[in-house]
Amino acid sequence: MGHKVHPNAFRLGVFRPWEANWFANPKDYTKMLHEDLEMRRTILGRLRNAGIAKIETERSSNAQLTVTIHTAKPGIVIGKGGSSVDQLREDLEKRFGNRVRISIQEIKQPELDAQLVAENIASQIERRISYKRAMKQAILRTMRSGAKGVRVYCGGRLRGAEMARREWDREGRVPLHTLRADIDFGRATAKTTFGAIGVKCWIYKDQISPQQRRLAIADGAPIGEAIAPQPELPEMPPPPRTDLVEPVTPPLPAEATAEVTAAPARRARTTRTTAAPKTAAAAESAGPTRTSPRGSTGPKAAPRAKAAAKPAAEKKPAPAKKSTTPRKKS
Repeated sequence: MGHKVHPNAFRLGVFRPWEANWFANPKDYTKMLHEDLEMRRTILGRLRNAGIAKIETERSSNAQLTVTIHTAKPGIVIGKGGSSVDQLREDLEKRFGNRVRISIQEIKQPELDAQLVAENIASQIERRISYKRAMKQAILRTMRSGAKGVRVYCGGRLRGAEMARREWDREGRVPLHTLRADIDFGRATAKTTFGAIGVKCWIYKDQISPQQRRLAIADGAPIGEAIAPQPELPEMPPPPRTDLVEPVTPPLPAEATAEVTAAPARRARTTRTTAAPKTAAAAESAGPTRTSPRGSTGPKAAPRAKAAAKPAAEKKPAPAKKSTTPRKKS
């Protein structure tokens, strides 16, 4: 709990491309990596007020370095008649010894770029504007521009307090665990007289549909699926249904058909249960047989013995009746 993952790095290869697109041998990798980092620091230091959101680098096989600068103020980067761009390109070529090609991309909606929003809040804090007011205004402008959610975080000695604390505000929803969610993340540092104040910003735009991912792959974006495509399985035809096909019996030879026609038709066998032979004494005790409705014959059940069939000898003698005439006294 409490460990945060960088939203941009978390979505690399899913639908978000890398900012550095080049390959190098293991011996040259460290040198090229430090060149990229130094180049970014140089551009951001010279064009601090140009509203630069992102810098992309691409190296080709003929030792040419292509730098793409995404900025909200292209006029400052280009300069009068393109003088600023030419001077920047010459400085980079002298410093790194490669041919440098600079292209500038304009950001149409700077309110939806998290890096520009964070830098705007940091610049207001440096100008001694209340951090709460700066956060509320930035959130309001971002939501009006069409974002579905925004979260802003400030940490440090806010308002010159002796003890540093953290304050954050949010509006809408920011699903950080959803990989399909297009969440932009940016951070900036406000350098004040009472210390540095960090600013972080998350902006949730919308979910990326599978169709948009296919378009990104078709445009040549270095997405993970475009770099490592998965092999498609061949479509197998469905198995034929055997319940709809009538079985075909081969014709019998002439000899077999003659035997079948000559043989008389046999009656179907009926299974009957044969009772064991009874003795004469058992047959007499069982009594006459009766016929069931189904045609099967069987012994008739013996009648129950009645109470009147008992022998007379077993009857008890009736008690003698007492005389009612009185005795004469002598």
